[in-house]
Amino acid sequence: MRILIVEDDVRIYRPLADDLRRQRHIVDVVEDGVIGLDFAYTGVHEVILLDILLPGVDGIEICRRLRAEGSRALILMITARDAVADKVRALDTGADDYLVKPFDLAEVCARIRALSRRERILRRTIVTHGDLCLDPSRGIVTCSQVPVPLTAAEYAILETLMRSPQQVFSRRMLREKCTTLDGGFEHDSIKTHITNIRNKIRRAGGPRDAIENVYGIGYRLSAPLLCAQP
Repeated sequence: MRILIVEDDVRIYRPLADDLRRQRHIVDVVEDGVIGLDFAYTGVHEVILLDILLPGVDGIEICRRLRAEGSRALILMITARDAVADKVRALDTGADDYLVKPFDLAEVCARIRALSRRERILRRTIVTHGDLCLDPSRGIVTCSQVPVPLTAAEYAILETLMRSPQQVFSRRMLREKCTTLDGGFEHDSIKTHITNIRNKIRRAGGPRDAIENVYGIGYRLSAPLLCAQP
């Protein structure tokens, strides 16, 4: 799992990052809110541990902007503020959980595991975008009930795009999202995979440009796709 820690207190983030790395997580640490927001916008982190009091941009604002952009990252607020009003504000902004300093490292890891289990359950639900339908439990994609036969790499890319349809993903972001596949991205470029997905959706009755190329930035899904009736 790739985790982003946005925290400016070295006494907090150093032991926390070391503990998470010992558990074989990939951990990025940022001490500034502005830079933290840039890191979070990449969309490659499954979990974000976010302090509220940060230089540049505070954690509440970071959380608000991420949710407004459609980010599905699991956000765990970590802060010295323990007032009920602060907890409510963080959760209402879109945080998934809340931890008050000082905390035990074991508790942080337990909270991350609990959030991950809940997310895995949610990710088993069917995802739709117009007439395009992705069923994670069966690993299949259909366009108005017509099967769209995808390779594992193509499926991973399309699932990433469908779960955040308003977000633009760069080629690097898509590659990092899907690097767990066995060599799928070593032999074919992201551009090639995108072309193949477009062609397969079109052959199933979908539009020619189901995936939009945002010039100079990357890719995102086009407007909700309307496919030909079977």
